[in-house]
Parts: sequence; structure tokens; C-alpha cells
Amino acid sequence: MSILLSSVIVGTMNWGVWGKNLNTNEMEKLILHCIEKGLTTFDHADIYGGYTTEAAFGKAWHNLNIPRENVQFISKCGIKYVSDARDYKIKHYDYSKEYIIWSVEQSLINLKTDYLDVLLLHRPSPLMQPEIIADAITELKISGKIINFGLSNFTPSQTELIRKHTAVTYNQIQFSATHLEPMLNGELDYMNHHCIKPMAWNPLGSIYRVDTPQTLRLKNVLGQLSEKYNVSEDVLLIKWIMRHPAHINPVIGTTSMERISSIELLQTFELDLEDWFAIWVESQGIKVP
Repeated sequence: MSILLSSVIVGTMNWGVWGKNLNTNEMEKLILHCIEKGLTTFDHADIYGGYTTEAAFGKAWHNLNIPRENVQFISKCGIKYVSDARDYKIKHYDYSKEYIIWSVEQSLINLKTDYLDVLLLHRPSPLMQPEIIADAITELKISGKIINFGLSNFTPSQTELIRKHTAVTYNQIQFSATHLEPMLNGELDYMNHHCIKPMAWNPLGSIYRVDTPQTLRLKNVLGQLSEKYNVSEDVLLIKWIMRHPAHINPVIGTTSMERISSIELLQTFELDLEDWFAIWVESQGIKVP
């Protein structure tokens, strides 16, 4: 069963000590601003901030007294991350039934909620056993601790292993105008075929991080299109992702209220077919065959 997530999802990885290190008051204001702008889905992972960001967010969320049904919480588990909070000798994955259930219960405590709208397995493990994962997910659903289940960074073959034993509703993947692989290698086709909803992390790609022939070409065409549509280049990049027929939910990582406000502009225009292909062409550096 798929629930209704906001069309653009708010990623929280940069809210804590791995990013802006927002204090409780700043998080409260940012949560309220996101909700006011229609961004009601918040994407977490247990490891963010070295196992600290969920609790920091949960404290701010609890102070606001907003009805739980007005928002959606996503979290991920499975990575055992070396940090001050956990005595692990090496970063690794654990998809035992006990660890999956324990991780979800810890996330619920940290987020101060009774359930997750979506639980994702953070990354595939070569040692994962689908039957054991399915047992954990079944127990979590029966107990009401999770509503929906999905994956993150799983290939079609890895997804197929899991969905033989339990329903997979979401897969959060890396996808952007500078990372086209899911559109070329069949990942998005597979998800579309099996009614698995894609989420896209890092939707702006590397355009503002590095200057390469690809990013320079894209900046040029985005500059032209920005004038045509009277929106910022980052809004265009998100709109380009959302034009795909798989109905992808981008996960934005910004903590800027101004940039979050600009997301509203996605509803004010449609990206012309030729302009979508203009971005596609400049990304690849070759004409459509």
C-alpha cells in the first residue's frame, strides 16, 4: 500500500552535526516553514549525524505539537556506522531480524513517534537474507511500527530478491541531470513496471560542486531556460526529474528557507518537451540518436 508523500521530500541529513548543526529553535522554524510550503515528508536515516540527527529533529518536532497525521516520516536502517555513539570497529551492514526491529524502535524513540510512514533499507548487503528481512518487515507492519517498506540504492536484481518475500513500495536512488544511469540501465523502467515509487537523492547532482565539460554545458542551457521560465536553475533541475513518467519524488537537502520557498514555483509551469530533451542532450554531450 502506497501512502501519499509530498511531491518533494525534505532530506534531513544536513540539519544536524553533519551539516548546518541547527539548534532546536532553528529546527522548529525550519519544520514549520517546510510544512507551510507543502513539504510534509521528512527523510531520515538512523546514522545521520553519527546517530544524533533523528533525536535532535524529534525534540524540535515534539515541541511543535503538530498532529502526526499532518506529516510523513521516512527513515533508513542497516548501516552500522563507526561513531562515538556506537562501538563498531568498521562500517558494515546488518540485516538480521533483531537489528532491523531494534533500529526501527530506536528511530521511533528518537523521532518521538509511534510509527514510520516508510522504512527503507539503507544500502544492499552481500550477506542479506531476504527471508529474514521479510520476517522483520512483517512483524513491524503487524505491530504498526511501520506502514510501508522500501529500499535505498538497490539494483533491480537486488530488489527482485527482496520482493519475492515481501512487498517493496519505494526505492530511493541517486538520480539527477548529472547522474543519468537509472534512466539508461533499466532501473527506472523496472520500478515503473513493478509500481515501485522512486525517490531521488542528490537531485541537483554535481552541477554546483565541480566544473566539468558536462556541468558547464548544463549551466549554459539552464541559464537560458531560467530566463525563459523565470525560475531558478535548481527549480528547473527538480522539475526535470519530476517530468519522468515514473513519478519520482526528489529528496532535497537544503536548509535554506528561501530555497525551500522556491519549491512552490514547481506548480507554476510545465517544462516543454524540447526543453526537457535540451537538458538531457547537454548532460550526455551528444545528440539524441
